[in-house]
Amino acid sequence: MAQKKIIATASLAGCFGCHMSILDIDERILDLVELVEFNKSPITDIKSFTKECDIGLVEGGCCNDENVHTLIEFRRHCTILVALGECAIMGGLPSLRNEIPLAECLREAYIDGPGMSEANPAGIVPADPDIPRILDRIYPCHEVVKIDYSLPGCPPRADLIWEALVALVTGRELILPYDSFKYD
Repeated sequence: MAQKKIIATASLAGCFGCHMSILDIDERILDLVELVEFNKSPITDIKSFTKECDIGLVEGGCCNDENVHTLIEFRRHCTILVALGECAIMGGLPSLRNEIPLAECLREAYIDGPGMSEANPAGIVPADPDIPRILDRIYPCHEVVKIDYSLPGCPPRADLIWEALVALVTGRELILPYDSFKYD
């Protein structure tokens, strides 16, 4: 039997819906396990890279310095890096805050927001060094590292993820059908 391809996955600033779509390949996940070995991934709860990976799937954009660090680590450890879903490709819903200055977002979240006068009477915006530093805006993955492929959708359809993974694992050409990009 040929050596299995090694896959890693990560969820950055998003909703975890793309990982749910990976799981939505249903019984084909058993076929996938015959083709690949999962490494760093919330699917396997492996938290650190234990080896170099052939394919990395990343969902979500970068909203804090921890997301940027994770994405850079994925680029360093994965031969092929795939942006999975609209948040990874364009920033998605989290990027709606990009038009609002960060200071205003923090003030609303911690000082002026509903119930904050009771919950945070001192009006303190957290700044502990153990908390990831929030970035000035949400960055799509391609603005931080080189992305090899993008699978669109919110989330991408399970069938699209399946076809893309099989193509990448078997060395077939990855063809994204027109309806992957068409939204009605």
